[in-house]
Order: sequence, then structure tokens, then C-alpha cells
Amino acid sequence: MNANPILLQKKYARVVELFAEEKGLTLDEALDFFYSSQVYQLMSEGCSDMHCMSDQYLVQDLIEEYRKR
Repeated sequence: MNANPILLQKKYARVVELFAEEKGLTLDEALDFFYSSQVYQLMSEGCSDMHCMSDQYLVQDLIEEYRKR
């Protein structure tokens, strides 16, 4: 399933902002990490309806990925 591109961009913005707050990163740092993450790749490709998951769920996935790097 493909998400509306405008709604998907808004979702990205919310997730990045929350991720930055949780990890104490600047928005630029969080954005750089997000766009190189597996979470972003899955969301943008519409895999497993990742874009339908809650913002907090996606942030937790990002945090796990961040810890592994």
C-alpha cells in the first residue's frame, strides 16, 4: 500500500523530531540518521505498512538501529 506523499512527509517530520528529542540530537543529526536508516527505507517503499505504525513505534525502531551503529 502506498501512502499519500504529503502525509508521509508529515509522518517523517514527526518521527524525526521525536527521535531527536529522545536521543538528544539536533534535528539535522536526527534527519541525517533517519534518511540513512532501514526504518526510512521500509517506510518509503511501503513495506509491511511501516508508514501505518505509530510514531512512537517507529522512533523505538530508530533507537534500536541507532544503538547498533
